Amino acid sequence: MENKKEKIKSFTDLNAWREGHKLVLEIYNVTKLFPEDERFGLISQMRRCVVSITSNIAEGFSRKGIKEKIQFYHISLGSITELQNQLVICRDLKILDNDKFKKIAQQTTLVQKITNGLIKSTKYMNSES
Repeated sequence: MENKKEKIKSFTDLNAWREGHKLVLEIYNVTKLFPEDERFGLISQMRRCVVSITSNIAEGFSRKGIKEKIQFYHISLGSITELQNQLVICRDLKILDNDKFKKIAQQTTLVQKITNGLIKSTKYMNSES
């Protein structure tokens, strides 16, 4: 969770974005090793999807209204689930070995949990206002 003592000034201060960014880098690195014939298939899909996760967290952070913030955070959750599906496909097609799959899948779960916490804390902040 975000540190209550330090003021969050930028989307880059959010743990959800930071862990999501690690996921972005991991997906870009792993997809470099994918077969060339997946360039316009899984590689493109997974990269767009993972960038959507952090982009929606960033956009949600910049919104003033609580409902808008939460809407963007929910879109981010949808992109996480989409990426999880794509990872299963990669594993089942033997594009990703089981160890790499597990490592990335764990990171998606972490990002999902932190983003859910961000949504809950955003709702809580609204109820205090």
